[in-house]
Amino acid sequence: MIMKRVFSGIQPTSDSFHLGNYLGALKQWVELQDGHDGFYCIVDLHALSGEIEPTLLRKRTLSSAAQLIALGISPETSTLFVQSQVPHHNQLGWLMECLAGFGEASRMTQFKDKSAKGGAESARVGLFTYPMLQAADILLYQANLVPVGEDQRQHIELTRDLAGRFNTRFGQTFTIPENFILKSAAKIQDLQDPFSKMSKSSGSSAGVLEIMDTPESNMKKIKSAATDAGREVKFDEKEKPGISNLLAIHSALSGQTITALESEFEGKGYGDFKIAVADVVVEYLRPIRAKALELLEDENHLVDLLHVGAAKARTVATETLEKAYKNLGTVA
Repeated sequence: MIMKRVFSGIQPTSDSFHLGNYLGALKQWVELQDGHDGFYCIVDLHALSGEIEPTLLRKRTLSSAAQLIALGISPETSTLFVQSQVPHHNQLGWLMECLAGFGEASRMTQFKDKSAKGGAESARVGLFTYPMLQAADILLYQANLVPVGEDQRQHIELTRDLAGRFNTRFGQTFTIPENFILKSAAKIQDLQDPFSKMSKSSGSSAGVLEIMDTPESNMKKIKSAATDAGREVKFDEKEKPGISNLLAIHSALSGQTITALESEFEGKGYGDFKIAVADVVVEYLRPIRAKALELLEDENHLVDLLHVGAAKARTVATETLEKAYKNLGTVA
C-alpha cells in the first residue's frame, strides 16, 4: 500500500514555538508520521517577506529544527528540511506566479490584512506573491494532504486551483492536494486576554506559553493568568473565559477530561487550580525543551540532519520540476 504524502511548513520567525502552535498543528504533524510519508519544511524564504536580521534568521531556523525534532518529528521517518536548501521552490514559485491571475492574488485575505496594518505602499511584493510560493512548496512534493489551520484554507484552495489549471493546460503534472484543515485538539487562548488566540503577535508575551521558556517563566505566566469572577473551576467560555482556557490547557496536556478536572477541583480555589495547571505544563514541556537545547549544543550534527533531509527533498523536487518544464515546452 502506497502511503499518502503529507506536506506542511512553518516559518522561523521567533526563538520559540508556543503552546498554541504545538496543540493547534505541530502535535498533529507528529501523529501524521504514522502511516504517512511526511515532508516537513522550515520555510525560511517565506520569512523574508517580513523584517530580516540575518543572525536572527539563522538562529531561529536552527531553533525551529531542534524544536520540531524534540517535539517528535523524526528525521529518519520523515523528510525534515529547510526551504532555501532546495532551490526548486523558487523555480516552481515563478511558474505559479505566471499561472496565477492578478485578481485572484489580490483577493488573498492574509495579504489584505497584513498590508493594511503597515499600508499597501510599504508592503513588500514578496508578501503579495507569498501564496504562489506556498503553492509551489506543496505541489513540488506531490503532496496528498496539507495539514494547516483554518486561516490557510484560502491558500490551499488557490493551490488546488493552480494545480488543476496547469494540469488542464499542459498535461497531468501535479497531484491536487486534498483539503485537510486541522481541528485543534484544544482552542488555546492568550493567558492575559482569553478572548484572543495565543499568538506571538499579541501585545504582551505574558500571555504566551513558549516551549523554550524556562520552567520558572512559564509557571509565573500561568500563576498570573487572567481569571474570572467567583471561585468555581468550571468550563464556561462565555462567563469564565480565563478558567476555561486553563482547563483546556490542562486537559490537552494531561489527557484528563474537562469534566474530570471540574470534579477534581470542586470546592477548591483558583490558586490551587493554577498551581496544578502550571505543574502539568512545566513537566510536559521540560523534556522537550531539554532535548531541543541538547540538539542546539551540537550545531554541526543538527545541520547535517537538515542537509540529509534537503537531499531527500531535492530528489523528489527535481523530478517534479523537470516534468513541469517538459510539459511547458522548455528545452532540456
